Amino acid sequence: MNMENKEAISLFQDKVSKLLLKHRSILDSTSKHAESAIRINRAITKSITLCGCISVKACKQQLPEEISLEDCRKYMNSHLQGSLCENCKEIIGEEIGKQLFYLTALCHLLNIQLEDILHKEYERLNTLGYFHLS
Repeated sequence: MNMENKEAISLFQDKVSKLLLKHRSILDSTSKHAESAIRINRAITKSITLCGCISVKACKQQLPEEISLEDCRKYMNSHLQGSLCENCKEIIGEEIGKQLFYLTALCHLLNIQLEDILHKEYERLNTLGYFHLS
């Protein structure tokens, strides 16, 4: 993670901490964080069912026997067809932004630096690679 990204994350967390007014309660922040996840799911569902810019065609993932973890990606399917229209992309982006706000608020309230979490997770992924999935 470069210094520019670290500064941006730190600035974002500082801004969230200054804007926390009615969500200063850990209970309020945890419930708003959970609610924002539901709103993301709902926005994706509306992209499928109301807009139709994307669709889902799900079936069992077919993996050849004796395949390496690294090669799995070649055979795994997202089940998504199409691509988000600009309107749906904007709505989902806004909902993900709210999710990020409440996640950052939780970090602030618990005196955890989001930057540290991201850095540790990045290092863990770098070290474990595909084995982080277990």
